[in-house]
Amino acid sequence: MASTETKTARGAELADVEAGLDALEATTAGRAPLRQTLVNKVLPPVVAIAVVLLVWQALISLKVVDDPSRLPSPADVGGEFKDAWLQGKLLGFIWTSVSRGLLGFLFALAVGTPLGLLVARVKFVRAAIGPVLSGLQSLPSVAWVPPAVIWLGLNNSMMYAVILLGAVPSIANGLVSGIDQVPPLFLRAGRTMGATGVRGARHIVLPAALPGYLAGLKQGWAFSWRSLMAAEIIASSPDLGIGLGALLENGRNASSMAMVFEAIILILFVGIAIDLLIFSPLERWVLRSRGLLVKS
Repeated sequence: MASTETKTARGAELADVEAGLDALEATTAGRAPLRQTLVNKVLPPVVAIAVVLLVWQALISLKVVDDPSRLPSPADVGGEFKDAWLQGKLLGFIWTSVSRGLLGFLFALAVGTPLGLLVARVKFVRAAIGPVLSGLQSLPSVAWVPPAVIWLGLNNSMMYAVILLGAVPSIANGLVSGIDQVPPLFLRAGRTMGATGVRGARHIVLPAALPGYLAGLKQGWAFSWRSLMAAEIIASSPDLGIGLGALLENGRNASSMAMVFEAIILILFVGIAIDLLIFSPLERWVLRSRGLLVKS
């Protein structure tokens, strides 16, 4: 009789635990209210931008910096944006650089991924190339602009070459780091099920190494964008069009700090937008698929 009561009590406890887990899952799976989303995600950056503009304008109004050639007012920079928009040039500046950056990053992705797999899985290749990749990753991307111009001339091929040389080491090293953190049990289980070679890389190694690989991709994009800006600033030519780096250089040549600030703000805006639209959703998906991020 006591045994039956004990079993009944344990069954009730298990049912309560299961019900609690179901309730927790139902709660976390719900979509956050619009007001909460606005307060938690939209309001903080808006407040930060407002504070920056207020401090910026205060420096001008209080005559802390009274030389427009050193620090233009927000209104002057806004006038540059307005003029570029009315002339139909603003979107062209952005698209010239963004299209180059994304295409160059895709090229770097196509080269860096198999290179990272090769370095991570073949000991001889790692011993031969691994230190070189680490050294190339620490090399400033601007150093590649002069040789790229000499080798390829002032054209888009030169731009893509600089992006490749700047981004491939970061992508490859990120993948190597991710593969190094894959538990050996996963690899043994994959070999037991026949997942070797390309199949093992596709179905076992890459999915398991995805967090480290994604970190390498984010860093690779940052290096791609920085490399492109360096190339556009140094190697400007009418045949290349006017991207954001060239706009920054034009502002310097014209001694127009308002144009310089316009270019800096646009470069910063594109970097933030790419992160928010591409890499942040990918990162949340990877974390959520591994149970490391709970929807709120």
